[in-house]
Amino acid sequence: MRTLLDLVLPASCAGCGRAGAGWCAKCDAALAGPPVRVWPRTDPGVPCWALAPYAGPVRRAVLAAKERGRRDLAEPLGAALAGGLAELRSARRPLVLVPAPSRVVAARRRGGDPVLRSARVATRWLPDSRVVSLLRMGPGVRDSVGLTPAERARNLGGRVTTAPGRVADWGIPPNAEVVVIDDVLTTGATARESVHALGLMGLPTRGVLVTCAA
Repeated sequence: MRTLLDLVLPASCAGCGRAGAGWCAKCDAALAGPPVRVWPRTDPGVPCWALAPYAGPVRRAVLAAKERGRRDLAEPLGAALAGGLAELRSARRPLVLVPAPSRVVAARRRGGDPVLRSARVATRWLPDSRVVSLLRMGPGVRDSVGLTPAERARNLGGRVTTAPGRVADWGIPPNAEVVVIDDVLTTGATARESVHALGLMGLPTRGVLVTCAA
C-alpha cells in the first residue's frame, strides 16, 4: 500500500517537505552530531543526552512519527539513536534499551509506539544490544501538553511501573548497561519516574538518551 501511495503521491521529507524522500540527507545531518549532555529541570538522577534540540526538521520528524503515523521515520530516527549510543556505551558491556512508557490510549491512536519502533531499529545497528519493554504508564495519567513542570511531576508521580517479573526473568545480564530511550525530553518528569521504577525493580540505569530536548 505504501508503494502504491508513493506512486500516486510522491513521498515528502518529514523534516522539510521536499518531495522525493521520506527523510532527506540535508535533514538527516541535523541528527548526525554527537549526543549533547542536557540537564532537565526535573533531575532523573542519571546523565541525560540528546541528539538535537527540539526544533526545525528534527521536531517536525518526531511530531510526524508521533502524531501523523509516519512509521517510515523509525528507520532514520533509529539509526540516529544507534549512532548516539555507539558514542556513549561501554563497548565491553551488553546494552539494554528500555523505551520510555506511553499512555495506552495514545499508543493505540498512533498505531503503536514510535519510540519502541525506533529503539528496535537502533539495536539492528549495535552489536550485543536488545530492547526490553519494561515500563508501563498507569491509569489516570493525562496528556502532558500544556502542563507546567510541577503539574507534569504530579501527573506522573508514582504512575510509571515495570512489567511483572524479576530482572533475571527478562534475561537481562547483571553487567548490562541500561539506557532509557525517548523521543523528547521536556521537564524530565517521565525520565525521573522511569529511572525510579527501574531502580525499584533492581535495575540501575546508566542514562537517558532522547532524540531531542526542548
